[in-house]
Amino acid sequence: QRRVHGGHAKAHIVGIDIFTAKKYEDISTTSHNMQVPNVDRYEYQLTDINKEGYVAIMDEEGNVREDLKLPEGELGEEIRSKFDEGNDIDVVVLSAMGHDQIMDYKTTGK
Repeated sequence: QRRVHGGHAKAHIVGIDIFTAKKYEDISTTSHNMQVPNVDRYEYQLTDINKEGYVAIMDEEGNVREDLKLPEGELGEEIRSKFDEGNDIDVVVLSAMGHDQIMDYKTTGK
């Protein structure tokens, strides 16, 4: 926090996008409100991965989603490999600002 010309205190805010790891910065008057996203974390059981990389995942109530893709890169490759080996997998999905993405996984046995 520092004072700038005119005497108003300013705050320098730095945030990292949870989905892309891109850094964002903003400077705002401390008397103004800042919007913050609500982030929800969900765990789903992975039931299938199709050829295009879309996953079928099921929540504890038995509701199935098929609208998410495996993440690109090492995480997606690890999940596919573990699933192809026959492991039971739970995926961690973060949801914020209308965007859902698989961010992690854990094996739950065979």
